[in-house]
Amino acid sequence: MDKIVIVGGRRLQGDVRISGAKNGALPVLVSSLLVDGWNTFHNIPDLLDIKTIRKLLGSLGVKIEGEETVRINAGGITRCEASYDLVRTMRASILVLGPLVARMGEARVSLPGGCAIGARPVNLHIQALRDLGAEVTLKDGYVEAKASRLRGATLYFDISTVTGTENIMMAATLAEGTTILKNAAHEPEIVNLAEVLIGMGARIRGAGTDVIVIDGVKSLHPVEAAVIPDRIEAGTFLIAAGMTGGDVRILGCNPLHLDVLIARLRDAGMRIDVDGEALRAAGGGTVKSVDVKTLPYPGFPTDLQAQIMAMMALGNGLSVITETVFENRFMHVSEMMRMGADIVIQGTSAIVRGVAKLRGAPVMATDLRASASLILAGLAAEGTTTLSRVYHIDRGYQQIEKKLSALGADIRRIAGF
Repeated sequence: MDKIVIVGGRRLQGDVRISGAKNGALPVLVSSLLVDGWNTFHNIPDLLDIKTIRKLLGSLGVKIEGEETVRINAGGITRCEASYDLVRTMRASILVLGPLVARMGEARVSLPGGCAIGARPVNLHIQALRDLGAEVTLKDGYVEAKASRLRGATLYFDISTVTGTENIMMAATLAEGTTILKNAAHEPEIVNLAEVLIGMGARIRGAGTDVIVIDGVKSLHPVEAAVIPDRIEAGTFLIAAGMTGGDVRILGCNPLHLDVLIARLRDAGMRIDVDGEALRAAGGGTVKSVDVKTLPYPGFPTDLQAQIMAMMALGNGLSVITETVFENRFMHVSEMMRMGADIVIQGTSAIVRGVAKLRGAPVMATDLRASASLILAGLAAEGTTTLSRVYHIDRGYQQIEKKLSALGADIRRIAGF
């Protein structure tokens, strides 16, 4: 198993280009299940999760070509089952459920796995499909769904769910009649998916708001489209610049997707300038402690909570970081404390008292974003940090060690542990 070794204390400087969004590419690739013919999708990142979804789609009989630009054809689907072996490592695999039922009339999908950061139940997906007229059962760890044709309905999600919104929005494109999704998630990745589906001929309005309306059509056609930039990767590099007192230009991003983070980082003393699809981020010396509360978009992203905590570990005072999205997303705290961070967990909040310096140490990644936060801590720490379980970082960051090294970081991957 690979490890990443970081010798801290280097100031980051230079340009870094942001890859396509993992959380945008996954549903876009899955949307091909709705179409008979070759779709072309640009800006697909090279990530472990992308490899997983490609394997899953391939197991269904989908033809896939290319890497950053992917051509994909689901015209010859041979099976409608997503097995446990393919689904267990990634919760987003549940996204195939809605499109398969909508187009093929049936699906058998293993209950998903992925990062152990808290309950992300599929019951919202299941109930929504039932409301659309599908017969859904749980049997032997699988969700089994059947419907001759889905029927439009008015649905209400009890909690904001990104994958639930995406799953049911895709399913409803081929349903008979009109579907109204209430309390829909707002994330930019949902807007991106809606634009792709509209390009296929779907009739969707309201994406990015609380209420999405889908008028079902009988069939969709192939499309050529691009995945949006990864706002979480961009945010991680913004924080890296601040923690190292660096001066970094972040290219190929969408600053509008990062409004809340940019505001918090400016409060923390960073200088951030916006120039079209680029951001220039400079550390301001002393890190000012700020409070953060994660919320569904457009609030502060839960996927940047661990990274901002790493920065606040070096703050000049006390910060309170409150997690409201996932109940088990403080697993990085114990590893940061091994590096000298002063953090106390109180319920859903972490009380972070800034320290003068962090110290390099052997640490272990527990999930995707935790691994990013530990790399950030290692960049700013004195001495050497060795991160194990780096397969987590490979799920969501394309060659992060190479991008950081190009900015001047002393970071390398060691294979074979």
